[in-house]
Amino acid sequence: MIKNIAVLIAMTEEAEPLIKQLELAAPVPVGSPMGCMRYTGVRNGTSVSIVVFGKDKVHNTGVNNVGTVCAAMATVDVIQNVKPDLIVSAGTCGGFGKMGAVIGDAYLTTECVNHDRRVPLPGYDVFGKGQVKCARAVKLVGHLGMKEGICTTGNSLDATEEDMKRMEELGAHVKDMEGGAVSYACAVHEVPFMGVKVVTDIVDGDRPTEEEFLENLGTAAASLQAIVPRVIDYVAAKKVEEL
Repeated sequence: MIKNIAVLIAMTEEAEPLIKQLELAAPVPVGSPMGCMRYTGVRNGTSVSIVVFGKDKVHNTGVNNVGTVCAAMATVDVIQNVKPDLIVSAGTCGGFGKMGAVIGDAYLTTECVNHDRRVPLPGYDVFGKGQVKCARAVKLVGHLGMKEGICTTGNSLDATEEDMKRMEELGAHVKDMEGGAVSYACAVHEVPFMGVKVVTDIVDGDRPTEEEFLENLGTAAASLQAIVPRVIDYVAAKKVEEL
């Protein structure tokens, strides 16, 4: 039974509208020195935590802790200290126009896989790919009218020619910088996982990724503010297999 939900979000800008929407309590540290902050509340009898990854302390840049290393660290921190029944990786993503993505679309991920971990050795190729199935939620998708598809993860905002080739081979609908790491950590600890991603840029479009991302970040944050509470309301007090 899902009675404790943790929603993991890398960027403060992505999380702030949602935190205000849910009227969550003032943040407290989750546990690790990385600086993850946890905003808590109760919704329909279910404990809800929005966990933001914090700011870079190692290089003293003050930017958001994005990417797979911080995502994996945050996920383990949350699993050990919050003990959720379900983890949701929420945030922005790039979408593929040829797969039907448009700016502002909300996707529920069906699986997460790495597109930039290329290790062409027996066994390591499978490990590098790191494919992890997400909790299946067919009823949720139908109820909320969301799109669904494969999310591939890499540590760069842009994509090289080889990245593009790999993403096409993998059948990617969206790409992000955290999903693959969060899903792997959840698999190791046997915690159910799903991803809710909102499109800020079109990966196979003709505009520079960073330009389109910054232009649409506010729109995507508003979309997360709208869709994540509805996801929480639907999954609360259900069994994962009922989703």
